[in-house]
This record gives sequence, structure tokens and C-alpha cells, in this order.
Amino acid sequence: MINKTVSNAREALQGLADGMTLMLGGFGLCGIPENSIQEILRLGVKELTCISNNAGVDDFGIGLLLQTKQVRKMISSYVGENAEFERQLLSGELEVELIPQGTLAERCRAGGAGIPAFFTPAGYGTEVGAGKESREFNGKMYLLETALHADFAFVKAWKGDTAGNLIYKGTARNFNPMMATAGKITVAEVEELVPAGELDPNQIHTPGIFVQRIYQGERYEKRIEQRTVRAAV
Repeated sequence: MINKTVSNAREALQGLADGMTLMLGGFGLCGIPENSIQEILRLGVKELTCISNNAGVDDFGIGLLLQTKQVRKMISSYVGENAEFERQLLSGELEVELIPQGTLAERCRAGGAGIPAFFTPAGYGTEVGAGKESREFNGKMYLLETALHADFAFVKAWKGDTAGNLIYKGTARNFNPMMATAGKITVAEVEELVPAGELDPNQIHTPGIFVQRIYQGERYEKRIEQRTVRAAV
């Protein structure tokens, strides 16, 4: 069986270059590829197009790459937690394509499934549909949306094996499984890396066929994006 293990993020990101398109899994700060993002930051590659549900926060996640002006364009669904993102958008420094959340997920999934385009009702009659082909099905209007692909897809899983099979934990599953299938090179970072054969095949979420490189992350902060507490009764 092919061993897809690399020693660290530095080795996993070999070949990353200016101007590439990246997919980054996660929802808010849950299930984001923290170690890979730190290595992108260290490498200093720029003019990147980042496909991600959101842009992290100002001092964490993709927000770190925005601070250093490494991102040229964001293709996202929700970006409301990042003041630097807002500043760059309003000043014209950052190109942004906002997509309904379900459409974003399906465009990633379609890219991995080899489906070039699909019709969806989301966004019809709004700015989202401007310039896009529309068509009526059973009395309802739909927009044609194209698949998304990336040069690199960076995902984060709870557990993986040396063959690249991945298991996500809880809501950290989010966008990771779809994006894992749509990258020319998919890099998976995991909290726990085990030998091939140790994972229950019935529990695997992403088969290793989609993963080219896998490594065990060094540390995970697992921040809470918005902490809400109440006084003890």
C-alpha cells in the first residue's frame, strides 16, 4: 500500500507557488488546516485565490494571510468576523466572490465528482445571478453554477492513516470532505496518524484515493469564534 506520509507541513506544501488557487476546509474556526496555513504564511507566496467558507478572524486562520496581503481573491460564503477582510474589500485591495453556502459546498463537490456545472435555485433574481445562465424546471427558475477546482486543497481531520484515509470529528467534518476531492494535490493534516489498516473502513469519511500528502499536525488551538457564557445560578 502506498505510504503518503510526509514529515511536516513544510514538506507537504512543496510546489506551492504564487498565483495558485487553494481550497481550505473549515467552518468558522472549526476544522481549519491550522498548520498548513502557518506554513503558507511562512512561505510568503502571494497573489493567491482562496476558496473557503469564511476568511477566519483577524489574527487566526486565513485572516493571517490577509494581514500579509498574500490573498488576491476570496471565494467565500460568510466573511462577517474579519475586520481586515472588510477593510480590504471596501478599499478595493481584495477581490471577493460571495456565494450562497449550499452553492459553495455543491460547487466544491461537483469539482471532485467530475461534474462541470449544475442548476440551483439559490440566488436567482439577485446579484448572485447577474450574468449567469438561467433555466426553468417544473415552473421554477434555476441558475447554472460551475464546479470549483484548486491547485492545492488543504483539509484537517481528526484521525488519518498512512494511506491517506481520513475521519473527521463532529462538525469539523463541514467543508473538508468536499474540498478533499477537488484539489489537484490534497494535503491532509491530522491530529492522530495511524498505520494503514487501523481505521474501521465503515467509519472513513474521505478515502485515501483523494489524498496525496498527509502529516500529523504539531498543535491545535481549537479556538472558539464567539464565546457565550452566562452567570451561574
